[in-house]
This record gives sequence, C-alpha cells and structure tokens, in this order.
Amino acid sequence: MVTEAATAGVNWLTNLLTMQGLASTVSAHPVEDESGESCWLTIAEEPLSPEQVQALIGDGGAVLDSIQYLANTTLNLGKGQDEQQAFTIELAGYRAKRLAELKTMAAEAAERVLASGEEYEMQGLSSAERRQMHHFLAAHEGLATFSRGREPDRRLVVCMAGQAPNADN
Repeated sequence: MVTEAATAGVNWLTNLLTMQGLASTVSAHPVEDESGESCWLTIAEEPLSPEQVQALIGDGGAVLDSIQYLANTTLNLGKGQDEQQAFTIELAGYRAKRLAELKTMAAEAAERVLASGEEYEMQGLSSAERRQMHHFLAAHEGLATFSRGREPDRRLVVCMAGQAPNADN
C-alpha cells in the first residue's frame, strides 16, 4: 500500500533528480527492521550511467546520506512527532549491502568486547550509521555504547555495561 507520505517522498525525490538533470524513476515501499519502520525510496539504477550512480552514492555513501537527510528534513517539516515518517534512500543496493555490513560489524564488536572486557572504538561511521549501530548493539545484554569525539572524527565506542560515561553521548 502506498501512503500519502510515500507518494510525497517519490514526488520530492523525482523532482530533485530532474533538477539535477537525471532521468530516473523512484519507487517506494515500507521496510520494517530492528530500527523501526522506514519508507524506502529506491532510485532506479537502469537509466543511469555507472558514473551517475557513483556520483549519487558518493564516497562512503556521503551523497546518498545527504539526500536522505534532506528528504527526512523536508518531508517532515511542520509535522508533529507522531506524523513524521522516516525515509531511506536506496540506489544500486547500497543501503541493503551496507545494512548487512553494519550488522556484521555490530556482532563482531559485541563478541570482541564480551570476550576481552575492554572497550572497542569503531571509526568511519556516519551519524546515521552510528545511530543504527547503537540500536543493533542495544540487543546485546551486558554491553553499552556511546559516541566519542567531534565530527568528522566522531567514533562509536562499545564497552561493558556500567563502563560508559554519562557525558559525550
């Protein structure tokens, strides 16, 4: 079922791509996972050149993250908390692949900290990825997570429960 929010998301992203001179279609579908429900807006890869796909994804997904941030901010502007919809922008399977990588990284970090008892810092995660990792790691009993540092060098720290500081979260 396509919701009003999904239709608005498809229209917004289609217009953004058109303004960039990119002819592609956008489809929407709901996805529910451990992080909650999100409306995935998928950009069709077929009409785009490999260079255009790479430019839209950006280094480490930075451009896709920026488009996603704009979509979430713009499409939820003026809406109450209970009316807001989370949007995830997907292109060429990047988000699905990265989500699988993050889940593997979370499991490995949890195993490492539980085995050693020592904290473990994870670098190179975007703010959105750090939020996902906090959520994934919350499922592991006996662990805590917090963020340390300032952008662009902010890191996720995994430690034993009770070892996380109260500040700098």
